[in-house]
Amino acid sequence: MKHAIAGVLLATVPIGVAAQETAFTTGLATVVNPGLFDCGPNSRVSAVGKVVSDDGTVWTVPAETHYGTVPFAADLFNECGGDQFESLAELDLESVPLLDAGGREEFTAYIFADNYFELYVNGRLIAGDPVPFTKFNSNVVRFAAERPVTLAIMMVDWEENLGLGSENNRGKAFHPGDGGLVAHFKDASGVTVAITDDSWRAQTFYTAPLNDRSCLVVDGPIRDSSGCSEAGVDDATGFSAAHWAVPPDWMMPSFDDSIWPSAATFSNDTVGVNNKKAFTNFEDLFDTPGADADFIWSSNLVLDNLVLLRKTFD
Repeated sequence: MKHAIAGVLLATVPIGVAAQETAFTTGLATVVNPGLFDCGPNSRVSAVGKVVSDDGTVWTVPAETHYGTVPFAADLFNECGGDQFESLAELDLESVPLLDAGGREEFTAYIFADNYFELYVNGRLIAGDPVPFTKFNSNVVRFAAERPVTLAIMMVDWEENLGLGSENNRGKAFHPGDGGLVAHFKDASGVTVAITDDSWRAQTFYTAPLNDRSCLVVDGPIRDSSGCSEAGVDDATGFSAAHWAVPPDWMMPSFDDSIWPSAATFSNDTVGVNNKKAFTNFEDLFDTPGADADFIWSSNLVLDNLVLLRKTFD
């Protein structure tokens, strides 16, 4: 990992492409699911809520997912009742299910996601993260597809304070968490075909908490919360969140992501994975010399909580 953060590409909106409207909500959401998954003591509850924006739209927070209705990605390291490999050498790759993405060529994805991911390949949802929140885990996915291959990944930085993108942490009741994704994709011969880096496109669709809505700068496809406070607080009364509607075809190869910003890249230290076995046990894979995958996200690793990522390789 060479960079703490890379610059964000400021795209120009083509003529005829309308910018999405920003919807704002205030305060905590109403819990509609007390927890998708229970990992026991010392883990956080993966609850789901609903919150209504000023325009009357109902939003699911932290995100509308397909958890439990799509095959779970196989484990590399999962302290929540799954496999806990000490290294990649312990993995029997042939035992990992081969998922159908509409082709015959086989590929393997190795993924560490903070917190939750859903992986689409050429428009098909093929696998989801088995652990929505914590404890931190990592995964392997085998799939068969035809080139060119469009990878589309929904990333969710889960939250404890539903609707306000935060958790009880570091001595504060409302402490904004951070996200991050690192992934390495190989073909059947073991050759790297894609890694997470700034060649991916990234767009945020949920930003919180906002202590002042005016801190958020929206200019066409740019949703810039760099001027917003990331400090934890004990009282978030009046705090807001910003939401944007997810395009229904965002995962399709035909979707035009050219106006989306480039993904920002982050170092291992910035994301804070050097004490997480789900990453460190496979650091030689994620940080392969000559194929060193970056952690990627939108421009704000802390406040942007629902981020869509796209990359096509030939």
